[in-house]
Amino acid sequence: MNKGLRLSLLISTTILLFACSGSKHSTGRENVLTSDEKNEGWLLLFDGKTTKGWHKYGGQAVGSAWRVRDGYLYLDTSEKENWQIKNGGDIVSDEEFENFHLKLEWKIAKNGNSGIIFYIHEDKSKYNWPWETGPEMQVLDNNGHPDAKIIKHRSGDLYDLISCSKETTRPYGEWNLAEVKCVNGKLDLYLNGENVVSTTVWDDSWRKLVAGSKFKNMPGFGTYKKGRIGLQDHGDEVCFRNIRIKRL
Repeated sequence: MNKGLRLSLLISTTILLFACSGSKHSTGRENVLTSDEKNEGWLLLFDGKTTKGWHKYGGQAVGSAWRVRDGYLYLDTSEKENWQIKNGGDIVSDEEFENFHLKLEWKIAKNGNSGIIFYIHEDKSKYNWPWETGPEMQVLDNNGHPDAKIIKHRSGDLYDLISCSKETTRPYGEWNLAEVKCVNGKLDLYLNGENVVSTTVWDDSWRKLVAGSKFKNMPGFGTYKKGRIGLQDHGDEVCFRNIRIKRL
């Protein structure tokens, strides 16, 4: 590796760590459950120390580009591989969920793009990517990424399906609280405490919505009523923490 490349990688890693560190909008207690939360049935999907409970989509171990530092999970983007990251890739929960309430915090780097995907049916013999089956709550730098200019592609949107009812996204470099709640087909997305998307999945209206989207030629998309939670590698720097879920 030449000196220039080493310097470039060092700068890239430093920028990412700076973006993910800091305490803006910190809860003050990261990756732990209170006694009340435990009694209510909440489960941690990220322990703040390891990637236990997750694997790369397709069944492999989580790649080395997904790292844990200071209580957050982040994607190290120092080595690109096509449009994703070498030793990165989309990661999914080991467990599947049916009716659930998911909460997590995310922080995106400048011009970054990622996503929170749910109801993923993991079968690589049929589906090469988690987004061939699972709907996505968009994670985006609305002020810098080109997708922000596309309707239904902004942060908090139900990606390519429904736009947020209001703008509540914080700027890049700040933590955002995202929630996905689905009970018997009633789907609600929350961003920073505001209900930004509310719809019903799996009915005729849902099928018409999908038919008018970029997923129209993906027969498995949005059809599964039980599946995994996924964090997307879109080739950009992103951090996650306080990932918790409750079965409903």
